[in-house]
Amino acid sequence: MKHIFLVEDDREIAGNLTLLLKAEGFAVTHASTQAEAVSALTDSSRTEKPFDLALVDISLPDGNGFTVCTEVKQSRDIPVIFLTASGDEASVVTGLNIGADDYITKPFRSRELIARIGSALRKAGRAPTAFEMGGLRVDTASGLVKKEGREIFLSALEYRLLLVFINNPGNIITRDRLLDELWDAAGEFVNNNTLTVYIKRLREKIENDPASPRIILTVRGIGYRLGGNDVSK
Repeated sequence: MKHIFLVEDDREIAGNLTLLLKAEGFAVTHASTQAEAVSALTDSSRTEKPFDLALVDISLPDGNGFTVCTEVKQSRDIPVIFLTASGDEASVVTGLNIGADDYITKPFRSRELIARIGSALRKAGRAPTAFEMGGLRVDTASGLVKKEGREIFLSALEYRLLLVFINNPGNIITRDRLLDELWDAAGEFVNNNTLTVYIKRLREKIENDPASPRIILTVRGIGYRLGGNDVSK
């Protein structure tokens, strides 16, 4: 389980982000001030459960996120994503110059944030970039999908749907969750019938026998889950 270090002084935002990140399978440690953040980074107990990525608000009540970013890079050298106010270009430039890996402007969509986190972790070599199961191989770094060694072509929504399953091994994913994922990717309303069609099309492309799927399994009355024996590299 990847461990996110969240530094955000707004309690409501921090609470919502913590719920989102935990729902995505991350462990979360929250600090609301610069002092708390530095203390958490220097706490010896952190060596038992090191951070994998830091989400840092630039504006803090007792300082700023730049100092936290510097401390993170010196003590952990993990990816840092800044949370910044809209239009604060100067802060963004400063943050990137001192070593931040990315930034996201408030307000932001939850799926965009999760995508940015996944990208930063992959670049840092802390998240799997390849997935294999039942003759299917997905290279998330290049976006290539192959079946029995031959490249197959997925639409943007089919690929997004496949990534949801790959990123949530062992978890049952409800239809509502999938609808939310596809809505964000498509930028338009996706209904239950549309989801059924996308699942059917994806299975036709990646399963040996779409009528008896082994990769994307149906959990009746709830949703779907990834099949067993998955291998990530």
